[in-house]
Amino acid sequence: MFWKRWWPAARRRDEARLATLVQVAAHLPVLDGLSEAELERLAQLALAFIDGKSLVRVDDGALEDDAVAAIALQAALPVLGLGAAALADWREVILYPDAFVTRDLWLDHAGLAHEGEQVLIGQARSDGPLVLSLPDAVDSAQLDGWNVVIHEIAHKLDMLDGAPNGCPPLHKGMDRQAWARDWSAAYAAFCAELDAGHEGWLDPYAGEDPAEFFAVLSEAFFETPHWVADDYPALYRHLVAFYRQDPSLRLPRLAWPLSEHAAPLRLE
Repeated sequence: MFWKRWWPAARRRDEARLATLVQVAAHLPVLDGLSEAELERLAQLALAFIDGKSLVRVDDGALEDDAVAAIALQAALPVLGLGAAALADWREVILYPDAFVTRDLWLDHAGLAHEGEQVLIGQARSDGPLVLSLPDAVDSAQLDGWNVVIHEIAHKLDMLDGAPNGCPPLHKGMDRQAWARDWSAAYAAFCAELDAGHEGWLDPYAGEDPAEFFAVLSEAFFETPHWVADDYPALYRHLVAFYRQDPSLRLPRLAWPLSEHAAPLRLE
């Protein structure tokens, strides 16, 4: 496999791998509209992701190069304006051949602790690993408003300063009070809409807690940015400032609703 670090002629090898990443990127709709320079930078970040992480299939099945490339490119997209260091504090990506079952402890809206089994397609664990359903991760780049890879990377960014709470470490010049005010108000309004039985385009799982609200809106930001900008303009401005990119400038405006391809399982 061309991902192996031991190949000779390192420079030529990396140039070939970067070229392959750019080729794979051309077939991922979520990356549409990126400039040549942005694609090159994204490929560099994806290559750093591949070389800096241990990607392991739990069933010892074959891990195809194109699948690795698709996952790495999607993982790199949220940090295109942030740099590889934003993903440097964890090392392992665990890949399942399908949805997987975990047993975890979690808190509900009232702060009550629950423990039990959950069927998931993605999980960003606070103890390090990123866990993904391989087919769902590869299929996430379809520009349909749903992206498990970006969702879990958003959680990883949220965890950079501790437990995920919907407020990742903000850049110099960003207003933390404004972030907290705008996100809290939008989250409360969204939960009130759900309680009233009103559901729109945003995955109801966003109402689980503020961390999920941030992660679900992050995947929507990169997949259906115009919807976020229209319905959550203040949050969209915060996301542009945080991710240091504006997907609405490169992606087409999509009609809603799209297909029946909604997130079929809980994202954690």
